[in-house]
Amino acid sequence: MTFSIVAVDRSTGEAGVAVASKFLAVGAVVPWARAGAGAVATQAWANLSYGPGGLDLLAQGRSADAVVQMLTGPDDKRDHRQVGIVDQHGHSAAWTGTECYPWAGHRSGHGYTCQGNILASEAVVAAMAEAFERAGGPLPERLLAALDAGQSAGGDRRGQQSAALYIAKEKGSYGGWLDRAIDLRVDDHPAPVVELRKLLELHRLYFGGTVPGDLIRLTGPLVGELQQILRRTGFLSEQASGVYDEATKEAFRRFCSVENFEERWRDDDFVDREILHFMRKRFGQ
Repeated sequence: MTFSIVAVDRSTGEAGVAVASKFLAVGAVVPWARAGAGAVATQAWANLSYGPGGLDLLAQGRSADAVVQMLTGPDDKRDHRQVGIVDQHGHSAAWTGTECYPWAGHRSGHGYTCQGNILASEAVVAAMAEAFERAGGPLPERLLAALDAGQSAGGDRRGQQSAALYIAKEKGSYGGWLDRAIDLRVDDHPAPVVELRKLLELHRLYFGGTVPGDLIRLTGPLVGELQQILRRTGFLSEQASGVYDEATKEAFRRFCSVENFEERWRDDDFVDREILHFMRKRFGQ
């Protein structure tokens, strides 16, 4: 009872799934991905073992088409299953069982596959595929463009409830410990796809790396503005002087720690433009 897109970006090594459904916490069921292997969406009367099992087979070098056959072949309930798979080379494959509730089907291309069941119509997966192929930019944004298009085309014909985005990339997690680069879930919401996009924007803000062109030197009036905000928020007690001294620097460091900007914090006299924009929007006058 779901529509999803599975895709990889060979240029970045990312693999991921975006999914939406009239189903509580769909992100706990459908999306599976692993760096260096590929990604899997298991849905309809979902066989959750397709997720880890499919990733293990992909990691062994099996193609997406072969993995679909190896998963569905021995499954006596395969006619009730739906699965989409993309391997690390960009080969895609999907299966829609004959007993999946209509409209059910899939549309695949190089590097992606879209699938869904209990959809408003075939137009849902067609719109998703076309949107993904047209979209530019990073893989997560392209996946959400496809999800938006699917929802606009009617989505799950029963309505909306949850959505999720999962991206795997080698050392992509917070601190670089795991390949879980993005794991965002909207478990119960009247407009989950819209809410999921908001979460991705926040993820980019808090965990995205600083772009060199976004660095601004802290001097003069800008320091004074920063000090005023730090005083307003209780991090700085001294009057604004326009000088980026140690007291201001320490207050700014503590502010960034509280607001979870440690990935963008710098131990010099530059500030990330995204932090400054956040401070002005949230605490400026």
